[in-house]
Amino acid sequence: MAKGHRSQIKRERNAQKDTRPSAKLSYARVSVQKACFVLDAIRGKDVNTALGILTYNPRYASSIIKKLLESAIANAENNNGMNADNLYVAECYANKGPTMKRIRPRAQGRAFRIEKRMSHITVVLDER
Repeated sequence: MAKGHRSQIKRERNAQKDTRPSAKLSYARVSVQKACFVLDAIRGKDVNTALGILTYNPRYASSIIKKLLESAIANAENNNGMNADNLYVAECYANKGPTMKRIRPRAQGRAFRIEKRMSHITVVLDER
């Protein structure tokens, strides 16, 4: 086959793919800064400890990330056949999403812009 053939390109792309179990939430209605406070607390921890931290963390982002972590654990068990007791949070990060812009009326006919930020949150697990 020629080097630029479609099937060969796909085969090479799939060979470089990351096989670790992960879960991604796009367009989460929480800012990157607020999500990162919670993500920093669970990075590198085993999944049982991370779930405990997220359960008792008072921040709003922790409930979102807890659901995402549970999804990543389910992906690891069902798709990769991994044992949940051996898993840990290898990577977790939040990338900036689109910003909704809203207007708030202020004194003397002025308008203030309110920016409602979104983020794309990713959790990647690995086995110890």
